[in-house]
Amino acid sequence: MIMRPGQQQLLLPVSPLFMWASLIAALLVNMIPVGRAAWTPDLLALVIVFWSVHQPARIGIGAAFMFGLLMDVHQTAMLGQHALSYTMLGFFAIMIHRRLLWYPVISQALQVLPLFALSHLIEVAIRMVGGGIFPGWTILISPAIETVLWPLVSLALLAPQRRTPEPDANRPL
Repeated sequence: MIMRPGQQQLLLPVSPLFMWASLIAALLVNMIPVGRAAWTPDLLALVIVFWSVHQPARIGIGAAFMFGLLMDVHQTAMLGQHALSYTMLGFFAIMIHRRLLWYPVISQALQVLPLFALSHLIEVAIRMVGGGIFPGWTILISPAIETVLWPLVSLALLAPQRRTPEPDANRPL
């Protein structure tokens, strides 16, 4: 690896195909019909925040809105419930992305906890305004689980960028 002692590892550029594949995989995992408990983490929201922080120019508010509409249609929720939630997640993640990347992954997880809590609050508020019922206080567990999953998702989604570059005889680095 290209590293000096005491410095962070240099990352290779991320493949746009990998970014979109990870977002679609998270969407498909969210669509698995295993029943949706209130405490179940939203993996798509987690991946949207991750890519909005690490690649804000490529994955932004528009992609978050699109995936939100897909989740609304899939869950037959009030149209715009997930779309607004994911759009707000994308906006706030892009807003804090420069500051967030200065911290280690554990500190990043603690700083994205309010984003996940806000996302679930928006979804519950829209659901209740539309005449739904309160899902219970177990809804508070979901942002905590998403925060715990942040380091694992970071490790998994940054793994392709950490691979060793192909050696080049013309380039010493």
